[in-house]
Amino acid sequence: MQPSRRNCLWASLGLIALLPLASRARAETLTITSTPPGATVEIDGVVIGTTPCEVKYPGGYFHKTRTVFGQRLEHSMIVRIYKDGFTSQEVRLTDGPFEWVALNGRDHGHYWLLKTNHIQATLETISTVFNSHVRERLAVADQPVIDPQLPAERVVEIASPAVVKLRSSDGWGTGFLISDTGIIATNHHVAEGQVSMDVVFPNGSHQLGQVVYTDRELDLAIVKVEGSGFPHLPLAETGQVRPGQTVLAIGNPDQGLPNTVTKGIVSAVGPNREAGSGTWIQTDAAINPGNSGGPLLNMRAQVVGINSQKRFVSSDDRPIEGIGFALSAADLAKTLSQLFPDDAPRGDPDLIGKGVVSITSDPPGAEIYVDYSFVGQTPSTLHLASGSHRIELKSPGKIEWQRNLDVTKDSQITLHPVLEASP
Repeated sequence: MQPSRRNCLWASLGLIALLPLASRARAETLTITSTPPGATVEIDGVVIGTTPCEVKYPGGYFHKTRTVFGQRLEHSMIVRIYKDGFTSQEVRLTDGPFEWVALNGRDHGHYWLLKTNHIQATLETISTVFNSHVRERLAVADQPVIDPQLPAERVVEIASPAVVKLRSSDGWGTGFLISDTGIIATNHHVAEGQVSMDVVFPNGSHQLGQVVYTDRELDLAIVKVEGSGFPHLPLAETGQVRPGQTVLAIGNPDQGLPNTVTKGIVSAVGPNREAGSGTWIQTDAAINPGNSGGPLLNMRAQVVGINSQKRFVSSDDRPIEGIGFALSAADLAKTLSQLFPDDAPRGDPDLIGKGVVSITSDPPGAEIYVDYSFVGQTPSTLHLASGSHRIELKSPGKIEWQRNLDVTKDSQITLHPVLEASP
């Protein structure tokens, strides 16, 4: 037999021997199930079906490829499982990246591997997870038409206790509490692929938080920690946000100290298709990696937006300074109303009813906070919606005065607290 034919024969025999390996690499299945069943399944933002469902992937996606016939997974993968009325789960499917080096020492680049061939998600009902009422409470909805401005240091003093650091195995970001029952708003890209995150409070304490909702399009996520009585921030109405207004950003930037504060102005307000759906607030306040998910605050200590991203380079790769974006607080409020439809105000507010609350104090000039939002100084007359409200009065050198007040339709209430000197 001639040498060339002998070589072809050995090559053919080698190919035949490797065919079973190649065939096996093409026929492995990822199974995704949930309790309850019938949940929508997205992989990398693409809906692939409802649970239970099966997806076939090359064997090289599950284990290291050993031959040139195997296919490699060249990117990470994330699955999101969700159903109306239930919490969602988002899970990172892959480990990696790994270096793929052939037997001859040639580097073929990076690859990722699927962690498992079966994903089981347990989705809980929204009411079970939050086990309390949540009201988005647009800060200006039921309060007098006044617009006092606080000093920056006072805004930071009010807001900082509600700002938290969120950590996972992939890094960290920022979030802020929006209810006293432990509901935290942050960015989707901060919580992406995580079922739970380590929540670090300003006092240094830690608590495990469950990622209960994510929205890739809005870059929005909700994290829940157990407990009650948490300090939290009110949301401002987007219609009250104007270009030129002073704003503060609070977050945990890379290489910076916890709860770093930056100051700027509102540069513009409107849609931004590149950032996603919703209304976006452009600001020149510094937003750096790690700030993501933190609050953008007006000078009334109200959240006007969720710091989401900074544009570092232009379309022609030139550096850009002074352009950052925050998702509007109104989009967060809309999401909350969808998650908690029973809490959304219904009908004309005038039909719901309001009461009049007149507040004076000794000494006069005390700061008034209604539902944790600054509304003015004593003496003041407030028109508050029917329901329960938390009233606080603060004055330098005095003990803070607090009361939970029930307001009924057409009621007239007079308060005149005497603030005692601090010990």
